[in-house]
Amino acid sequence: MTTKQLITIACISSVAVILGAYSFEYIGGFLPCKLCYWQRYPHYLNILIFLLFNFFQMRSLIFVGMISMLASTILAFYHVGVEQKYWSGPNSCTNASIEGLTTDQLLDKIMSAPLVRCDEIAWDLIGISMAGWNALISFCLFLIWFYCYLRNQIE
Repeated sequence: MTTKQLITIACISSVAVILGAYSFEYIGGFLPCKLCYWQRYPHYLNILIFLLFNFFQMRSLIFVGMISMLASTILAFYHVGVEQKYWSGPNSCTNASIEGLTTDQLLDKIMSAPLVRCDEIAWDLIGISMAGWNALISFCLFLIWFYCYLRNQIE
C-alpha cells in the first residue's frame, strides 16, 4: 500500500471514531464527559491533516498526524485509568471527598457538579469501555501514521 492509501485509511478510521462518538451521544443518549470531548480533538485534527495532505504531501504533516494519534492514545489510556479508579481525573469531572466541607461549600459543589462524570463507565463491550476502545483504535492509528513516517518518502 502507498503512504497516501494508508493515510486515507487512517482518516476514514478517525471519521468512523467521530461518527461513532456522535452516534452514542445523539442516538444512544450517552452524554460525553470532559475527557470524552478531549479524546475527539486529535481525530478532528487528523481529518484536517488528511485534507491538507491531499494538497501538500509533506512529511511534517505525517509527523503531526502521528503525534496526534499518540496524544489520543494517551488521553484515552488516562480516561480508562480514571474509570478504573487507578488515578483521579480532572476535578471538574470526578468525585472528590466531601469531608470537612461546610454546608455552603457542599451546596456549591453540588450545584457546580458536571452532569456526566469521567470516572463512571457509561457503556462497555466485552469489558472494554468506550475510552478503552478509543485507546486501542488510536494506538492502531498511531502505528499506521508511524509506519508512514518511517517510510521516508511519499509515493
